[in-house]
Amino acid sequence: MTRKWGLLGLVFTMMFILAACGGNAKEEGKGAKTAASNKTETAAAEKMTIKHQYGEAVVEKNPQKVVVFDFGVLDTLDELGIEVTGVPQTTIPSYLKKYADKKYTNVGSLKEPDFEAIHALKPDVIFISTRQAELYDQFAEIAPTVYIGIDYTNYMDSFEKNMNLIGEIFGKEDKVASELKDIEASVEKVNKKASALDQKGLIVLANEGKVSAYGPSSRFGLIHDVFGYGAADKQIEVSTHGQSITFEYIKEKNPDVLFVIDRATAVGGEIGAKEIVENELVKKTDAYKKDKIVYLDADTWYLSGGGLKSVKAMAKEVEEAL
Repeated sequence: MTRKWGLLGLVFTMMFILAACGGNAKEEGKGAKTAASNKTETAAAEKMTIKHQYGEAVVEKNPQKVVVFDFGVLDTLDELGIEVTGVPQTTIPSYLKKYADKKYTNVGSLKEPDFEAIHALKPDVIFISTRQAELYDQFAEIAPTVYIGIDYTNYMDSFEKNMNLIGEIFGKEDKVASELKDIEASVEKVNKKASALDQKGLIVLANEGKVSAYGPSSRFGLIHDVFGYGAADKQIEVSTHGQSITFEYIKEKNPDVLFVIDRATAVGGEIGAKEIVENELVKKTDAYKKDKIVYLDADTWYLSGGGLKSVKAMAKEVEEAL
């Protein structure tokens, strides 16, 4: 009899334990569902809606597969330690040459994207700029596409806005703020020196024997507007490709400093800038006589610009010209 009651007690004990385990399992299941729900809500909250000149993009924060068609954005991501997946490898600036490696997918050239390669990557976000703007709709069909442009009439505000946006997308706000603080200090230093010298500069782009000039508020106008160099001609037509000029024009304007950007060195042209710029007419200018013809780094100024690394390099080059 005692043995029988002992067995019954054991059975009741097991039933109690199983019931308790079942209850715990239900609670754990409920907890798991709640956690999953919270995770979904968090993921949704981590999306950003970015409005830009060509449309609107909904981008997840900290995107993993990143395709970049603007080298200023690329040098910024590089400075922030953010990996990218695809880049146009046809004309990569020398200071970003590591991105020519096969570990990065080649997505064409700046003007001729390889849309098949981009589509195959299934990117989380694509960054483009002026050179690809007319193809925006084709990019946007593949993935959220963010246009990053520079307002040359308000260079620094535009640049800082772009950098802060990138910092927000990738959770690098503090790093970006620190970098911008350093750049602002460099810019202020250069501007103070240039303004004190009261020198007149002229910016020209040499392109296979032809020369065009850029003034304030233009593509390269930050030399005047941001860094403080006076302009030898304040009436230069503002155009993406500059104002076509002659060497007689350079002699007439007689700049104290002649800033030259050699497109051939950036894209692989045949005629170098020095070969055509330092002719008999230009040799009569104060810039030539005082050894103040400054050949700017074309990779930075022509192919890139507007990034954390490139703007630092630009400030350094202009300071050295002083």
